[in-house]
Amino acid sequence: MPDFAKIRARAAKRKGGEEELTSLLGPAPDNAAVADIADDRILSVMAERVFAAGFVWRVIEQKWPGFEEAFLRFEPKRLLFQPDDFWHDLASDQRIVRNPQKIRSVRDNAAFVERVSGEYGGFGEFLANWPADDQVGLMAWLGKHGSRLGGNTGQYFLRWLGWDAFVISGDMAAALRDAGLDIAGSPTSKRDLDKIQAQINLWVAQTGLPRRHISRILAMSIGENHSPQSLREYMGDD
Repeated sequence: MPDFAKIRARAAKRKGGEEELTSLLGPAPDNAAVADIADDRILSVMAERVFAAGFVWRVIEQKWPGFEEAFLRFEPKRLLFQPDDFWHDLASDQRIVRNPQKIRSVRDNAAFVERVSGEYGGFGEFLANWPADDQVGLMAWLGKHGSRLGGNTGQYFLRWLGWDAFVISGDMAAALRDAGLDIAGSPTSKRDLDKIQAQINLWVAQTGLPRRHISRILAMSIGENHSPQSLREYMGDD
């Protein structure tokens, strides 16, 4: 595998220089700070990423105040006390995107968050104490125990919370393959995910960069060269 500095230099050249590239990486994440995130905010981010999956993100973002109202500010205990009619009526509620399967996932994930929070003193506390070098294990756990949190949805959920997560986008995977990592074009197998985790961990040790920054640099080093402005609009402040 090449020195990561070469990959970073290529990304910087594509984006107009090192200063511009650095401005696109976002703040350094702090896994310990995730412990302080309240359960209702955990569930809100969880639901937002579920509803955004396969949909136009900006539409979900614009409608989110309505989601907050419709889902009772995503307070798990309140949601779990609601009768079946409450959930049935949401399927015709114009404040939200009316997808019955995703609406049902909020109910399921409210129970998930409440259960984990009760066992660990907060869902955020649980996430903060998960080893940063085992994101693949955390992704598998979210996919198994949560509702609709597998694949990239779980990765974006972690990133939006501020956990130090890499996201295996098409460009990120292409950059890894270009660097010589033997993985599939769309890596989803445990074998490929373990290889990605090991390589990212190695680059973290070599560079001192957060996994989030390594992930973004990889994605910006290859593929369609989106302008810095379009990337800022796409990524927001996550």
